[in-house]
Amino acid sequence: MKPDIHPRYEPVVFQDRTTGKAFLTRSTATSEARIEWEDGNTYPLITIDITAYSHPFWTGNQRVMDTQGRVEKFRRRYGDRRR
Repeated sequence: MKPDIHPRYEPVVFQDRTTGKAFLTRSTATSEARIEWEDGNTYPLITIDITAYSHPFWTGNQRVMDTQGRVEKFRRRYGDRRR
């Protein structure tokens, strides 16, 4: 591998914009914003819209909605073809 062509892989804090929860991980992403973490060190802070803390699938708030009555519309059009 060629030296000095790869991005730096360093610790970064990602923070969920909705819940405010944050986690420390390693990434090549960088930011000018900084945050002091629980260990006393300062890391780049990247705020993101959705994480596992706020995504409906992971929080259990996911709902299956048949807002337009698609199942009924299908059955009216093609009939109930259960055997």
